[in-house]
Amino acid sequence: MRLPVPEYGRRSLADLSTSVLAALGVPGTDDVLDLPPLPRACVLLVDGLGWELLRAHAADAPFLSSLAARELTAGFPSTTATSLGSLGTGLPPGGHGLLGYQVAIPGEGRLLNCLRWAEGVDPLTWQPSPTVFERAVAAGVTATHVSAGAYAGSGLTRAVYRGARYVPADALGPLVAAAEHAVREGERSFVTVYHSELDSTGHLHGSRSPAWRHHLAFVDLLARRLAEAMPPDAVLYVTADHGMTDPGTRLDVDADPELRSGVALLGGEPRARHVYAEDGAAADVLATWGARLEGQAWVLSRDEAVEAGLFGPVAAAMAGRIGDVVAAPYADLAIVATEAEPVESSLVGMHGSLVPAEQLVPLLTYRPTG
Repeated sequence: MRLPVPEYGRRSLADLSTSVLAALGVPGTDDVLDLPPLPRACVLLVDGLGWELLRAHAADAPFLSSLAARELTAGFPSTTATSLGSLGTGLPPGGHGLLGYQVAIPGEGRLLNCLRWAEGVDPLTWQPSPTVFERAVAAGVTATHVSAGAYAGSGLTRAVYRGARYVPADALGPLVAAAEHAVREGERSFVTVYHSELDSTGHLHGSRSPAWRHHLAFVDLLARRLAEAMPPDAVLYVTADHGMTDPGTRLDVDADPELRSGVALLGGEPRARHVYAEDGAAADVLATWGARLEGQAWVLSRDEAVEAGLFGPVAAAMAGRIGDVVAAPYADLAIVATEAEPVESSLVGMHGSLVPAEQLVPLLTYRPTG
């Protein structure tokens, strides 16, 4: 099956951030998405709101479905930490280094969970590039991030949101109120709002479940209330970090000695695996995984994945975080590890791969009238 590469530099999540900065008049940025030049911008990121899911459930989200819409590609892997890194830095994954849900810490023989973080890993060293919020503030733009209080001060927050004032909001009403206040501050403002529960609903119940559809209706109301709160000189963008699929087939690496042979660390997640080989075993691991997953997944060596452009340009310091083997299913398959990852292996909805259901996200635009 043809390998689809995210459209970095043309229509990706990283391009959204830099285009917003350009529209706000921040020097040294390119508006590749051709966004309207306005002094205030608010970006609502709905975790897990894939383009294909939104189109399939338009009746459950009438406001969102009424907005001007186009597709963006999330980037690879299509997972939260990676996409937030792209949005927060304006760089593709190979530039910011948040290359998956779990990636190896080079030279330490352990994995970093990029959502939960790990002791001894400095977020400012792991992700050293300036964030879009730091660049905005340096240009005189007020920058604010509104999200649940539980994420304030986390490793991921410090890696991708530093420079923005963090405003905690643990319910939908306070979320809208905080964004409404923040977007009106200063002569120019850049506000990001993060809502996580649609994704968690999909993980637990599945993206085809009644629970997911009902939660989408609440997201639709959230977006409408945010839109109503925008001042006349602002624009609201609604996007997502990835889509979701509900794979029906599970391949358990922990119950498969052949797939475990020569593997030192198994990173990533069930729909996007980083496989780190023992010394001298990379070629054998690649051959084994390629043969076993033939017709079900893209299986590439690290060099092949980088050369293909899956992560965008990869900085030299980031290359060692990529698996010796990268495996991304395109079939109805989840590569699980029931002993090492019991929670992740039990999820119903999953994401991470390159197929449209997971890779494509919406860019919806609302501009106040009058």
